[in-house]
Amino acid sequence: MGQINRLSGKGLVDQGKTVSFRFDGQEFQGHPGDTLASALLANGIRLVGRSFKYHRPRGILTAGSEEPNALVELRTGARREPNTRATTIELYDGLDATSQNRWPSLKYDLLSVNQLASPIFGAGFYYKTFMWPASFWEKLYEPMIRRAAGLGYPSKEPDPDTYEKTNAFCDVLVIGAGAAGLSAALAAARAGARVILCDEDFALGGRLLAERGEIDGQSTQDWAQSAVAELESLPNCRILPRTTLFGVYDGGIYAAVERVGDHLPEPEPHSPRQRLWRIVAKQSVLCAGAFERPIVFGDNDRPGVMLAGAVRAYVNRFGVTPGRNAVIFADNHDALRTATDLADAGIAVRAIVDPRPQRSAAAEQVASAAGAIYVNGIIDGVSGAHGIKSVRIKDAQGAVTVVPCDLLAVSGGWNPALNLTTHLGGKPAWDEALSCLVPGKLPPGMRVAGAAAGQFSLQACLASGEAAGAGSAEECGFSPSAPSRPAPAPNAGPATPVWHVESRSGKAFVDFQNDVAASDVKLAAREGFRVPDHVKRYTTLGMATDQGKTSNLNGAAVLAEATGRHLGAVGSTTFRPPFTPVAIGALAGHHRGKDFRPTRLPPSHAWAEEQGAVFVEVGAWMRALMFPKAGETAQQTVDREVANTRTNVGVCDVSTLGKIDVQGSDAGTFLDLVYINGFSKLAVGKARYGLMLREDGFAMDDGTTARLAEDHFYMTTTTANAVKVSQHLEFCQQVLWPELDVQTVSQTEQWAQYAVAGPNARKVIEALLDAGQDISNEAFPYMACGTFTVCGGTPARLFRLSFSGELAYEIGVPARFGDGLIRAIMDAGAEHGIAPYGTDALGVMRIEKGHAAGPELNGQTTAHDLGLGKMMSKKKDFIGRFMGEREALNEPARAAMVGLKPLDPKMRINAGAHLVPKDAAAVAANDQGYVTSQAYSPELKSFIGLAMLADGPTRYGEVVKVCDPLRNYETLAEVCSPHFVDPEGGRLRV
Repeated sequence: MGQINRLSGKGLVDQGKTVSFRFDGQEFQGHPGDTLASALLANGIRLVGRSFKYHRPRGILTAGSEEPNALVELRTGARREPNTRATTIELYDGLDATSQNRWPSLKYDLLSVNQLASPIFGAGFYYKTFMWPASFWEKLYEPMIRRAAGLGYPSKEPDPDTYEKTNAFCDVLVIGAGAAGLSAALAAARAGARVILCDEDFALGGRLLAERGEIDGQSTQDWAQSAVAELESLPNCRILPRTTLFGVYDGGIYAAVERVGDHLPEPEPHSPRQRLWRIVAKQSVLCAGAFERPIVFGDNDRPGVMLAGAVRAYVNRFGVTPGRNAVIFADNHDALRTATDLADAGIAVRAIVDPRPQRSAAAEQVASAAGAIYVNGIIDGVSGAHGIKSVRIKDAQGAVTVVPCDLLAVSGGWNPALNLTTHLGGKPAWDEALSCLVPGKLPPGMRVAGAAAGQFSLQACLASGEAAGAGSAEECGFSPSAPSRPAPAPNAGPATPVWHVESRSGKAFVDFQNDVAASDVKLAAREGFRVPDHVKRYTTLGMATDQGKTSNLNGAAVLAEATGRHLGAVGSTTFRPPFTPVAIGALAGHHRGKDFRPTRLPPSHAWAEEQGAVFVEVGAWMRALMFPKAGETAQQTVDREVANTRTNVGVCDVSTLGKIDVQGSDAGTFLDLVYINGFSKLAVGKARYGLMLREDGFAMDDGTTARLAEDHFYMTTTTANAVKVSQHLEFCQQVLWPELDVQTVSQTEQWAQYAVAGPNARKVIEALLDAGQDISNEAFPYMACGTFTVCGGTPARLFRLSFSGELAYEIGVPARFGDGLIRAIMDAGAEHGIAPYGTDALGVMRIEKGHAAGPELNGQTTAHDLGLGKMMSKKKDFIGRFMGEREALNEPARAAMVGLKPLDPKMRINAGAHLVPKDAAAVAANDQGYVTSQAYSPELKSFIGLAMLADGPTRYGEVVKVCDPLRNYETLAEVCSPHFVDPEGGRLRV
């Protein structure tokens, strides 16, 4: 048929160029500048979707992001995207869209039979129907509901596109680029403020593009174009079209999503599909405009029933008429301008129906454009299944007139788009003069201008926007020019809106997408639901993809009528982010698949790959598990690495340990408070082992902390808890003791650190040190630390620490030197038999020495359980001290850490196995503990283990049964000290 409803020469689309698109498999044409909705209307397509519950035929209602009806599946294959609003989809060549929630076709949908059951599908249907019999829920009800639920279907293939996140900072953030937004941005940017202007549309101008009028002698469209051009020329202004600001958060933080490539068949190479913006603004101006509200009447959901403002938008901006014979049903003079715009476009306006009791001056002005004007009249019914064919008009005397038409333009007034003002807890306020909700308490630093503030006239939008932009710039320290426009006049007398028209035919819908009718709201009121948020959850009013932008206030009005209350006393539902739907991909950004938590590589990774290392994921890190040689089994490799370290020298990358720099004059006092033992009196040049407790008295993490200067400490944590400890310290610093002079910063990635352990460790380190630096046992004893230079001037930190139980050092250099240092260590240790060892060998040696690690620090153990109770200082306070003294945490019979040696050295002790008395049955009643860690000790030629055993330290020498029912395995083991190798620690101090 071609574009039968295209208005030649009208609108802002480029009618000189043509693009092709498909809808439900049929080929159509449109023009650059169209949306999918405007292109469908241009081609005479009115039926675009089906409603959720009753599968009623639905057409296009609006021209913006508030659209509840025209939802389509966009694209095919891996890029298929359901529930996309046709009114916001920018048309491009090759666009492929499909209607949804219908079968077998949009026109003939079998599930539309649900309309026959509408009397029993009312509010609370699910709650009342699927309660009995209970056994039916899993077998019948839930499967049936799941099959019927939802509208569209997402692709099951991996998303081929990328998404990214970015940050931006500005003085003034302007949200919305209509008349108020452009004025605000101009005022702030001209004053010198850094401005970010964002708008969800691809064309800037808002309602200026949809209306006919003049600003400063120019058409509204030309003025918008010149304003945008000036803003683009200013270096301090950034414009973000196709960007929806969807959330307001603490600290002047705003979240927005930019549709970078959604207007293309697929994003350009190396470009994301969408970009998530985190904008930090000193001040913001909300100029989001307003949403036109429908009037609730019988069969008000038929295709061809549209909002009057949307009709003007399609005519004036897109050069499209949604119909050829129109009727206007409106309770406000603003909507009556639709008659003039339609008549000037050659569209017949058959009637204007004004439900107000008096004929308005505005109606007189447009009388020549309309066939008839019905004052104090209503729409009593609509005919036509897949598109309206006529309307029934009832006049003040009750006489009914049937008027043929294919378009019904409806307007019940405008509601300010104030959602973003409430995201930090602010409540909207009822404005009696405007008969709508207006912004109440605003987020810090936010101003509201234009229609979003209830200033609906063009001059008021321009003036309020300019004032808000100038005020925001001034608040940021700039000096804006004096306002060039007079302040907007106060609102005139009270409005007389019409919310709900009782009619004899058809359901009167409040929420179009979820099929919530006025009768459902009234039923909810009868059943005791009097609060909008409760009604929302009982009826699903406002829970659709549009989040009630066209339905919430109408629902509140029906509720007020049903409960005999004033509408202003009913309140509103709670608005929460996001303002419009946001793709999960945009929120995730690059964090998906293997990048969900990006793998971090230690500085020696490339070198370890060259050595044939086997790697293992340890938290976010990829660490070398072992360094096998040809022909070795895994056990043989670990045994060799352990034996070589204990007899010669080994090296292990420990860069993944958490490293936190603690500085300040009160740093020692601060560490006293977070550790159970003291650090404020630790000598400079010394390190000390420390244990942290949670506030409930349980162990949180352990590690060593070295004092590099009077006001400078260097803390290490376990790999797994590095982030948690850093967060904990920040909380303590900022919340518990903000008066202390102390600062902490994570340096985990900043330093490469290697453990060099074994009898020849000192020889290897001495070969690395530059001349004149003494690390003899006398000059640099066990637990010493200091700064040195290595390999010809490279700055380094050296710590005399040992996790393996041997003479050992940890040497650290800035991370950029990490690869070079590991190669230098191997060269220096070649003559001393050096070999690398991985985390498996490290685990064996720590078990041999009885060092607690992750399996023991599992959040359920205390310092006493770990054998560290004597470290708990009696001279100072620390986190967890009070709760750690609870009687239950100090009972002698409480499980504590012990060692286990099997009676038969060849018998394995499985981690996780339970411990019961030697002659007792392996049942839960006899459970006395469990194995936390196990290993084969090459030095002892036996399997060994660490365990938590009731009253453990008093039971050395006792034999217990180790039971592993999951593996059907049992063995006998002797309880012993957890310190299997060199319990006196002589090797550490040589």
